[in-house]
Amino acid sequence: MTTISPAPVAAEDANKRSRREWSYPTILVVGLIATGSAALLSLMIGVVNVSPVDAVTSVFGSTGTDADAIVAGRVDRTIVGILIGAAVAVSGAVMQGVTRNPLADPGILGVNAGAALAVILGIFLLGVGSLQGYMWLSLLGASIAAIVVYAIASIGPKSAAPITMALAGAAISAAATSIIGGIMVTNQEAFDTFRFWQVGSVAGREPSALTPVLPLFALGFLLSLTAGPILNALALGDDMARALGQRVMVGRAVTSLGAVLLAASATAAAGPIGFVGLVIPHAVRLVVGPDYRKVLLASVFGGMVLILLADTAGRVLTPPSEISVGIMTALIGAPVLVMLVRREKTR
Repeated sequence: MTTISPAPVAAEDANKRSRREWSYPTILVVGLIATGSAALLSLMIGVVNVSPVDAVTSVFGSTGTDADAIVAGRVDRTIVGILIGAAVAVSGAVMQGVTRNPLADPGILGVNAGAALAVILGIFLLGVGSLQGYMWLSLLGASIAAIVVYAIASIGPKSAAPITMALAGAAISAAATSIIGGIMVTNQEAFDTFRFWQVGSVAGREPSALTPVLPLFALGFLLSLTAGPILNALALGDDMARALGQRVMVGRAVTSLGAVLLAASATAAAGPIGFVGLVIPHAVRLVVGPDYRKVLLASVFGGMVLILLADTAGRVLTPPSEISVGIMTALIGAPVLVMLVRREKTR
């Protein structure tokens, strides 16, 4: 009986898939162009619009017109948006790889909920009211939440398996949300102060105020952007990763630390911003393929572009007031996620 070997067919499919996936130079070129365009729009568009030439001239010199002051007021939030977008998107991509959970993001491991709980406790118990105070409190809360989640997951029979980490994160988030709700219901002052931080925003954040947490951003990016090989191995399962020579527990702990540092620092700087860490890794995976080395690099640019476009759109939808970027990312991210799910279903 004659049999047909599947090898040629499989090789042909792999070649077609490889041709469709973007190379590193393509990711860099497209990413830089997209990010530059989004940053230019962020500088140009607002209650008062500025021409592209005036926006560029004001950044690198002076036009001698009112455009200088207008653009100067938008430079800080553009820089902060770039940093926050990259951090949240990379953090989400790493968490999805570490937990092997496509729905993982900084929220599923309880990082955002821990940060929010620490902030409202600081407002309620200590009377903290400064942005820097919120930053340190949220950083402390996010770090404690991540440690508690890992500790709870580690005492299970499978020792910090992806599913136990996700369940522990969900439990911590539920507990923190309940406490936050209880404080907000019983204390009007804490509610009034906390609600502005909770929506997440890049407006009013000066880059100089972020200086204390810049080393944490740097360490988080270093650990996360070099985690591609271990994430690729973990995607094959723990046993296969060990067979490939990876130290699974150490690798998972180090990459998780990088993701938590990025999520905690971003939340400390801008408040909880949802959907970016969930949507961007899925979106970029469609064009760069499943290789986490490319997914992480593309997520850097994807997160920056989404935050900048969301912040820009939030300025013009309800003038003269603005919609916070945390709300805009949810409005943009929800339909995009539904579209991605439908596309995956039909593939």
